[in-house]
Amino acid sequence: MEFATLSNGVRMPKVGFGVYRVPAEECQPVVQKALEVGYRHLDTAQCYFNEEQVGAAIQASPVDRSDIFLTTKVWIGCYGEGQTYASVERSLRRLKTDYLDLVLLHQAFADYYGAWRDLVRLYEEGKVRAIGTSNFLPVRLADLAAFGGMAPQVNQVETNPLCQQRAAHDYMTAAGIQHQAWAPLGAGAAGVLDSPVICGIAERLGKTTAQVVLRWLLQRDIVVLAKSTHEEHMRQNLDVFDFELAAEDVAAIEALDTGHGTFIDPSDPATIDFFRPLVEERRGLL
Repeated sequence: MEFATLSNGVRMPKVGFGVYRVPAEECQPVVQKALEVGYRHLDTAQCYFNEEQVGAAIQASPVDRSDIFLTTKVWIGCYGEGQTYASVERSLRRLKTDYLDLVLLHQAFADYYGAWRDLVRLYEEGKVRAIGTSNFLPVRLADLAAFGGMAPQVNQVETNPLCQQRAAHDYMTAAGIQHQAWAPLGAGAAGVLDSPVICGIAERLGKTTAQVVLRWLLQRDIVVLAKSTHEEHMRQNLDVFDFELAAEDVAAIEALDTGHGTFIDPSDPATIDFFRPLVEERRGLL
């Protein structure tokens, strides 16, 4: 495994295992299997409703907690000074740990300023080793860095061959913010793994299409979160450090960029309308 070093010196495994859309009843055995095959970076969120199962898997695993990089994300409905702090304490209890390696604000909506102040406090108290954001545009990152008391150490955004985040990546690199990719494989919905370009590269190299995409992201210095509930795919997605893509392969994948996301658009006001009912539905549950 290779590691990225965050701006505060904390080391993060470059390939992580995400549990988005892993049902609670399936989550513990899936995470235990991921740890068994070699993952040491786990990513969950309050709104995934599976933190308890992730925590149970860690407790049941022979892997020492200190060898696991554990991330969760604060739900929008838990934003606000004091509220965010309390919500992270609840996450700590659900995850059965006394510290978190990384806590992110899940979206740049509602009172993210009050939420950020709480994350800074948790960081200063040593309950969290690193803090960051998810789905934040560069302007919001610059805002927090300038006026929030501390710059984010990580920003997790949709990044894959169809949504390459080039301008955002350049900003994050210059600002010392680690770029982390969610849906690096398109979450099975965007046709990323069916691309003739990527299929051709994979066939020539004797690799899977997923391995080619993950390797492309790693060569951009992007930390990836790959999810699979199948052991063979779990193993394949970790096996991406023994080859490199040639310049012409990188250029061919770069040409696939559409310039926009395949899921939500944080710059679109309609995205607010999408999240408002979700916040109401989940009020008091987290």
